Amino acid sequence: MDIKRVKDYIYWLYYQYLLITCSYVLEPWERSMFHTITVTVFAMVVYTAYVFIPIHVRLAFEFFSQIFGGQPESTV
Repeated sequence: MDIKRVKDYIYWLYYQYLLITCSYVLEPWERSMFHTITVTVFAMVVYTAYVFIPIHVRLAFEFFSQIFGGQPESTV
């Protein structure tokens, strides 16, 4: 793939991001604060999903396996 086309595509994606968030009307310092907050919130969402979704999936699997006739883990 051509490097110039990749670079143009990344610039186009960034421009779309600016248009969707309406941050192109902000001053540079406001834009940097907005991007910092956005990246921080996104990182917290990804971390929370990474930590807690496997736990919830396991608990849901155990719950539904008990409902639909699965063997209990301990019969003692």
